[in-house]
Amino acid sequence: MASGSEAPQPGRRRPWLRGLLPLAPFAIYTALFLGVPTVAVVVGAFQTPKGGFTLKNITVATHPPYSNGFVTSLELALVTSIVPGILGVFIAYAVHTSRRTLLRRIVSTASGVFANFGGVQLAFLFIATLSTTGVVTVWLQDLGIALTTRWLFTFRGVALVYMYFQLPLMVLIVTPALNGLRPAWREASENLGAKGWQYWRYVGGPVLAPTVLGCTLLLFGFGLSAYATARALTAGTIPLTPIQIGDVMNGNVIAGQQNVGMALGLGLIVIIAVVLVLYTLLQRRASRWLSR
Repeated sequence: MASGSEAPQPGRRRPWLRGLLPLAPFAIYTALFLGVPTVAVVVGAFQTPKGGFTLKNITVATHPPYSNGFVTSLELALVTSIVPGILGVFIAYAVHTSRRTLLRRIVSTASGVFANFGGVQLAFLFIATLSTTGVVTVWLQDLGIALTTRWLFTFRGVALVYMYFQLPLMVLIVTPALNGLRPAWREASENLGAKGWQYWRYVGGPVLAPTVLGCTLLLFGFGLSAYATARALTAGTIPLTPIQIGDVMNGNVIAGQQNVGMALGLGLIVIIAVVLVLYTLLQRRASRWLSR
């Protein structure tokens, strides 16, 4: 006897489940290479070498010399995100408003290459160029110009090297936002009698602000977590948290503090998590404007 309603087809019971199946490989990859290490770091931060619970690792990580590493890392991340963030917006806008298509292609390609050039290779590039026996240093000495190169291995030198890839990265990621500015908005503001600065004050600036701030936060995260470039350039003479974590993981630690590196990693995870949350909120706000 037929019922009043049709029996659900087996293939139609959970259509949303079939929509999630393509995401399964990415979810598995994320769980194995991001989720599992994160859980291991969080658990290890509160463990003794014998596996017991302790808060000593957190206490040690929040006091000198490790607290100095957090301060220096935050200062470096701020400098290498704010300065490239400001300069990157102006460069991207200058290229965006240029009528030369070839210039846009060159800048876009160069930004993509330079943004991905880092690590030991980048440190070697600056050492071979600006160190005591570097190509530029020796060339200037032949011309009778003395060039001091000690700054290259200090905080200023690391900041300059970081900006080498942070600046083109900012140009690369802020350009789509500039392309999203509608010419009709500028024309409408001009028809209403607005001047150039008024357009940027009330229209262009508020529209671009979430994207620019979000991109700057992204640069902040890169500057905070970069390791290989600073390690190769300074040999660990600057107290940076990523370098301190590497030293702990290599066994350069006091007996009984083997898990201090996990506590330092937990500190970076918390900071990066806050940055990602803010970045997500800003990107959502920016997408509302640029999608209209």
